[in-house]
Amino acid sequence: MKCGQATYAGSSAMTAAPAANVAVAMPVATSVASVANAMPVPAYEIRPVYAGFWLRFVAYVLDAVILGAFSLPILFGLAMMMGLGAALSNLPRGGDPFENGFPPVFALFLGAFVLVVFVGGWMYNALLESSEWQGTAGKKIVGIKVTDLEGARISFARATGRYFAKFITGMIPLGIGYIMAGFTEKRQAIHDMIVGTLVLRKPQF
Repeated sequence: MKCGQATYAGSSAMTAAPAANVAVAMPVATSVASVANAMPVPAYEIRPVYAGFWLRFVAYVLDAVILGAFSLPILFGLAMMMGLGAALSNLPRGGDPFENGFPPVFALFLGAFVLVVFVGGWMYNALLESSEWQGTAGKKIVGIKVTDLEGARISFARATGRYFAKFITGMIPLGIGYIMAGFTEKRQAIHDMIVGTLVLRKPQF
């Protein structure tokens, strides 16, 4: 009987130990799983989808319309303030309109035009692409955004570099620098490759 009792007691101890280990392991595993589930997973890691040429083209057209809607009233107001209409009406007819030289008001208005279009376009693109929107109004409408190579929001400096790099893209004949966004591996145009940016479609859940 003592031997049997000893054997029974030993068996109980052996079975109790694994049960205790399992009881301890289960809360630990549950805690690890909870922490893993609580960690946010960036959308680009879930389903990265690059925006192709046509989506970007539509966004570009929308941005051009938006910028034009803001720029034209400003330029019209500047022309009126500078007296551009009066200068045009005083130009000689039937000959060389600039035989007496280029009117200073024309040079002044041309400088203002370049300033409004150039600086306005730069600030519009750089500020919005580096903002929480991660893209211009046109990009937001079509559901795309600009990121760095890791899928994160870009800085104002990088957005500025991206805007000015577009001038290099535009120097390539036949628009090939832009069309490259339709067939490169990550759908990058030349300016995206220069500054290290991506244009992604926003995830759809």
